[in-house]
Amino acid sequence: MVLVMKLLFLTCLWPTAVLHSFQSQHHHLHHRQQFLFLTKHNSKQIKMRKLDSTKVQPLKSEQLLHIEDHDFALRPGFGGSPIPVGIDVQVESIDSISEVDMDFTMTLYLRHYWKDERLSFYSNKNKSMTFDGRLIKKIWVPDVFFVHSKRSFIHDTTVENIMLRVYPDGNVLFSLRITVSAMCFMDFSRFPLDTQNCSLQLESYAYNEDDLMLYWKHGNKSLNTDEHISLSQFFIEEFSASSGLAFYSSTGWYNRLFINFALRRHIFFFVLQSYFPAMLMVMLSWVSFWIDRRAVPARVSLGITTVLTMSTIMTGVSASMPQVSYIKAVDVYLWISFLFVFLSVIEYAAVNYLTTIEERKQLKKRGKVSGTYSIDTVQAMAFDGCFHDTDVDMDLTDFSDQCEEHETRPRAASVSDVDTTQIKRKRSLKGNVGRIILQNNHVIDTYSRIIFPSVYIVFNFFYWGLYI
Repeated sequence: MVLVMKLLFLTCLWPTAVLHSFQSQHHHLHHRQQFLFLTKHNSKQIKMRKLDSTKVQPLKSEQLLHIEDHDFALRPGFGGSPIPVGIDVQVESIDSISEVDMDFTMTLYLRHYWKDERLSFYSNKNKSMTFDGRLIKKIWVPDVFFVHSKRSFIHDTTVENIMLRVYPDGNVLFSLRITVSAMCFMDFSRFPLDTQNCSLQLESYAYNEDDLMLYWKHGNKSLNTDEHISLSQFFIEEFSASSGLAFYSSTGWYNRLFINFALRRHIFFFVLQSYFPAMLMVMLSWVSFWIDRRAVPARVSLGITTVLTMSTIMTGVSASMPQVSYIKAVDVYLWISFLFVFLSVIEYAAVNYLTTIEERKQLKKRGKVSGTYSIDTVQAMAFDGCFHDTDVDMDLTDFSDQCEEHETRPRAASVSDVDTTQIKRKRSLKGNVGRIILQNNHVIDTYSRIIFPSVYIVFNFFYWGLYI
């Protein structure tokens, strides 16, 4: 009976044991699969780490510099004395100078020097470590900006031109290659005989003098320039470094550094484009004084041409300059030259008017208003080659007699007599035309030939002596 009960008990427990055994086997199988999966995954990660060595180095450098152990949002020595930040600059080039926009563009290397003990590390050989721009975002760097800058950028070809060098004692060198366009307050009162003084100003944006002390690292030697810097219109006279303080009513006093440079303009271009053409136009207007006062078309067209040419020269110079409210040196010269040209036109108008009045009075006085002499003297250019002028000296009586004889001679004269008379008249004209022209000019023309050149020479003497 007892045996039967044991058999029944075993029969009831057998399915449970079998099920428990099956579950335990399945559980072991699952754990084995997970182990194999993790083993494969870890082996893949190890292989990837071996292949990508660039991602291992930043972790080592950050651990060596203890970046994760400090709060680099605060400046070094926060709460204590201001941190000194030294600056030195190497000017690579001055790319452009714009008179219209009153600005300049400069490319330079900007270097910062400071000490951050939080970045100190142990080194057996006392060697520094150099990094690119990826580490800049994780540590504290000075927030230097350019005052009065219009636009600027850090060069990024082929990568960002940023260098960070950390020394074992915590000294840091931070270098950038920057192109910046900044304002230059120019004075054009002596243009184009001027010298412009421009400056590029550096200052901390957030930290005033209580937190950051900005200074030139090597004094006057902190500013270096490339020997091959040259500009098309300017000669660079000097580069100098200086420092000062700037006050803002809401935030206080800030240290400010200045990069000063003086630019002297090359004048030869403006001599060829403005001064020399203006001189030629003024001298060309004097030719009018040597032309017969009866040659109205010649003298008027010459005067108008010189006036319009001077206006074109003045317009071209003004188009390339800013619209300033004061008079420039080139404006003085061009306006005085324009005045000389304009006065030469007015001079002929006066000569023509006075000549007309004078000759009409003489004609009325002598009563020569009929017959052959009814033609106005101003228009009598003597189609036969004779000048009908009442001012001609008595020395020309032979010449006038020949003309009158030729006019009154009978048409029936022989061909030989006519030819002989024409030959005599031509010889007489050749010998006396210069004397006739000289005596046929008004007294105003005579004085103008001397006064205009003399006054213009005196003006040039004072002008170049004052501005050069």
